[in-house]
Amino acid sequence: MKIMTRIFTVLWVALFSTPLISLHANAASHLPILDWLSKPQELLLPRSEHFTIDDSIEITTEDGLNLKANIFVPTQLDEKFPAVIFINSWALNEYQYIKQAAYLAERGYIVLSYATRGFGGSEGVVDTAGPNDIADYSKAIDFLIDNYPVDVNAIGTGGISYGSGISLIGAAQDSRVKAVAALSSWGSLVDSLYGNQSPRLAWGEILTLSGQLTGNLDDTVPRYWEAIKSHDESTLPEVIDWALVRSPSEYIDKLNANGTAIYLAKSYGDNLFQPNSLMTLFEQLTTPKYIDLLPGTHGTAEVLPDLLGIGENLVWENVYHWFDLHLKQQPNRLPSDKPINMKVKFSDSTDQFTSLSDTKIATQRYFLHPRTWFDNGDLEVTPYGVSQSKDNTLNAWAGTLFTTSIPVLSQLLEQLEVPVYSHIYAASNIRGIYYQSPKAVSKMKIRGNPSVSLYVQPHAEQAQIVAYLYDMNALGMAKLITHGVYTLPKAKAGEVIKLDIEMTTTAYDVPQGHRVVLALDTQDPQYKKPNRRAYYIDIEYGNGRESELTIPFIR
Repeated sequence: MKIMTRIFTVLWVALFSTPLISLHANAASHLPILDWLSKPQELLLPRSEHFTIDDSIEITTEDGLNLKANIFVPTQLDEKFPAVIFINSWALNEYQYIKQAAYLAERGYIVLSYATRGFGGSEGVVDTAGPNDIADYSKAIDFLIDNYPVDVNAIGTGGISYGSGISLIGAAQDSRVKAVAALSSWGSLVDSLYGNQSPRLAWGEILTLSGQLTGNLDDTVPRYWEAIKSHDESTLPEVIDWALVRSPSEYIDKLNANGTAIYLAKSYGDNLFQPNSLMTLFEQLTTPKYIDLLPGTHGTAEVLPDLLGIGENLVWENVYHWFDLHLKQQPNRLPSDKPINMKVKFSDSTDQFTSLSDTKIATQRYFLHPRTWFDNGDLEVTPYGVSQSKDNTLNAWAGTLFTTSIPVLSQLLEQLEVPVYSHIYAASNIRGIYYQSPKAVSKMKIRGNPSVSLYVQPHAEQAQIVAYLYDMNALGMAKLITHGVYTLPKAKAGEVIKLDIEMTTTAYDVPQGHRVVLALDTQDPQYKKPNRRAYYIDIEYGNGRESELTIPFIR
């Protein structure tokens, strides 16, 4: 796992570090070069008669540090200009958004890009979207207003991942920001790192290692990550307090009070910052807002089309539309009445909604019926309703064919319309269990967050349940639709408890004649196992215990 993590860390940093410079109109195209290669930085920078570039900018922070930056300024300086500030992703630098900055500068924007403290050439220690980063964000705005002909009523900010979270929290604290484009962002950092007490193993290792390789990272991040992985009760309250300060969801009231127009983009397979908590934030916003939900993983819906020309470059096109709409007041195609745009996985179709509680969306409720000697587990529309208790036992010594597959890569491949497959009938019935629905009489258009309420009896003090939702054909081959997880780091062995597991947000069409399958396992490569030893966990039925699967779908 450590070797795989290091490989994916290098690939992830490389992917985000090599933006192709393909400019429009009379702008020249230049070869992309990684910042860490010993080449002149000037070779990175595009040239155009429509803008000038200053690559020697330094922004001084409140505590006297210098942050490296570059600025693109339109050549026609006879008026005030709208301005956009881009903030780097984790482990990257101030050159990340050169292509986007050139595009906007040619269209009359002043564009400043800076590297946050501890990354790129900027001084200081990485603050992980903390108070120092937010103070620096406002200093960057001060710098723009003090030195360039900026329209103070037309300032926007944006970024991918790390830069998106800083943009959201910063805009909550600084009312001068009128519009934000937050791509691959997060709502609650607590949920992102430790939702349902389940450490996100693959992405946590990637973030920690990449931060150590490319930034000035103090021991806080690796120390907190070790506390999360080990469920360290003495340190976790401190970690949660630290993460709450860095959660945009804690600042919704301020964003609403400021009236900040917020554009979001999120991939269904983003297992670093899963979409659920961001959707909770989105639903609570009363400001102008819009979100694109797309297949892929963290950052890939933004990077792959723009960098490699794979697929529609929807996200960046909508970023430009968003800034035009809210900084230039130019009407465009983004609808305000249906601000949720969901692209259906493995399909060209999209659906738009006012919210995930839209009247167009209904719920299908299934009850779990136990596996017997003669039958697999079933999903039925009627409760199990038996007065006597019954259980099915899972042996947790190893996993099954039920899986999210290879972390990062498998979710990226979904963006390229390559599903995660499993053969349901071939999976171990000792280490896992599945429940199948009747055949779909018509296409089932799943939209939103499926959820499972499950009664379990762990026979160990630490246990984990992973729930997978599949689309299964007549031969037992199944495509993964979505999944969810719950970890019990301190269970009472032998005690029956109820787990509520919300699966990740998705949009998927189950074909007519296929079955929906709920599969349960006790481990997945995305998550840290709480227990290396073999243990048993029972799924409980009867005696008033009704486990349920709820699926949102279009009526």
